[in-house]
Amino acid sequence: MGVSQNLNYLNNGRTMLEKPKIQRRESTKIYVGNVPIGGDAPIAVQSMTNTRTTDVEATVAQIKSLERVGADIVRVSVPTMEAAEAFKLIKQQVSVPLVADIHFDYKLALAAIDSGADKIRINPGNIGSIDRVRAVVNEARMAHIPIRVGVNSGSLEKDILDKYGKVTARGLCDSALRNVAIIEDMGFDDIVVSLKSSDVRMNYEAHRLIAQETEHPIHIGITEAGTVKRGKLKSAIGIGSLLLDGVGDTMRVSLTANPVEEVLFAKEILETIGLREANYDLVSCPTCGRTSVNLEELAEKIDRRLADENVREGIKVAVMGCVVNGPGEAKGADYGVAGGMHKGVIFEKGEVVKTVKEEDIIDELFNLIYEREGKTIR
Repeated sequence: MGVSQNLNYLNNGRTMLEKPKIQRRESTKIYVGNVPIGGDAPIAVQSMTNTRTTDVEATVAQIKSLERVGADIVRVSVPTMEAAEAFKLIKQQVSVPLVADIHFDYKLALAAIDSGADKIRINPGNIGSIDRVRAVVNEARMAHIPIRVGVNSGSLEKDILDKYGKVTARGLCDSALRNVAIIEDMGFDDIVVSLKSSDVRMNYEAHRLIAQETEHPIHIGITEAGTVKRGKLKSAIGIGSLLLDGVGDTMRVSLTANPVEEVLFAKEILETIGLREANYDLVSCPTCGRTSVNLEELAEKIDRRLADENVREGIKVAVMGCVVNGPGEAKGADYGVAGGMHKGVIFEKGEVVKTVKEEDIIDELFNLIYEREGKTIR
């Protein structure tokens, strides 16, 4: 597992970095609604509503907003029978697969399945007796939906805490495997495994352990990651490191924020790593004493225009601050600009195409892009 390190030396003496290939962990493929998870399926992005489930109108609106920005699956809390009844009405009004999040009461799981849940999330250890777990498993089997077995650092069993003296990566793994085994012993294999910690290093180690001990798809994330700024940092490191190791079949970025932020950032992580095609990639240098153009403003304007224009998916554009070294430093970009001394150069694949006035840099860049791509600027 891991990233292969390959440099591919191409024409004209130019060095191009071949995209490292991530060897994903082998896992069984299951379906949540029409969304595949595991196997060779793309990594699915999930989020969770933070509305009151009984407020059907607000919950439907939030689910649709999550779907619009790219959520593949949405989880909805079902804490009461009233919420389970509302779940049915919500399900009728949305198209994205819904996961019912259940804690403690097995009857809520049964009701959620009856209300059309595409998957349920439970911790068998807190559902109650084996007979209650079996009742949930049998209903899921008849409905042909998977079960996500979820454990986290706050839900470890007492005997596991006593064994290791505290919450540990090995303890998280042991708890997850124990709860998975309860369901497997009932002849049910449509399982997704989830084990999360808010500690990035512990989370990483726990997932590395369980990845070697089960073939079920794994849902990854950092639980209780925090506010937008800190939560994004912890998630980028915690989720990104696992993805680079080939671990993870579905993911959620957990933020104390509008869940739309979770989906957008999850997509950014996947795009940055190369596991999902980005609409475009913009690279820009960090500036230095040689920079004589307002590079921050230039890069921001080009970034916004790329987002607004109908450009080819996967296009890579560089914005550099030095006309002398810029084109050479950005050979890996499809197109680029470098500014300074009241002028700018427009380049393609590291080769200068033309020199223009500083105020014309952006328009000339897009003229070149659309000339080469066979499109016209909107």
